[in-house]
Amino acid sequence: MSSGIRVLKSYKEVNKKMPSEKILAAKKQVVADLVEEFKSAKTFVFVASRGLTVEQDTNMRRDLRAGNVKFQVIKNTVLRLVFKELGIDGVDEIFEGPTAVAYSDDVVAPAKIIAKFAEDFEPLQIKGGVIDGKVASVDEVVALSKVPDPETLYSQVVYGLLFPFTKLAMLVKAVAEKKQEEDGAPAPAAEAEAPAAEEAPEEEAPAAEEAPAEEAAPVEA
Repeated sequence: MSSGIRVLKSYKEVNKKMPSEKILAAKKQVVADLVEEFKSAKTFVFVASRGLTVEQDTNMRRDLRAGNVKFQVIKNTVLRLVFKELGIDGVDEIFEGPTAVAYSDDVVAPAKIIAKFAEDFEPLQIKGGVIDGKVASVDEVVALSKVPDPETLYSQVVYGLLFPFTKLAMLVKAVAEKKQEEDGAPAPAAEAEAPAAEEAPEEEAPAAEEAPAEEAAPVEA
């Protein structure tokens, strides 16, 4: 075989292995689209979901949608490129084996929903995450899932702000009630009964004086 034929054959073999320009362009577009979409997300939770039944997967995706959390199974090579574009390092070790990602502009929702299903469905395994631009461990994702939802958190914050004023109002009321007791505020009711007790003898006194006068009349007669 001539050298020219060998070179042509090698070129054809290499060319078969190389991705076509169309495939590369499509992959770049996918990465670009994901980068644009991920920019608004505050939390990402990466999971291995292989082994879930159709019913389990359906239930999980339903709750994720209800919580405005998006969920996709994405190739690790694409995820690496996407997060490289986002400037987030340290995720390469997470992207081993099949990977699905739950993400949202709500900080807590992805972790809360995924952690709940990970407890109920054994095949669902949390691999890690990214929280506010920083890589998070499994424990950190689980810890985030225990944070109260915004409404509960808001009510707790409001109560915390109002509690000092509520406590002050209760203290003022207690002091006022104690002062009334010390000043004898209930005393007027007792004093109102006192004159009645004093007036009673005055009404009976005339009757006592008239009795001897009635008895004396027969003696004079």
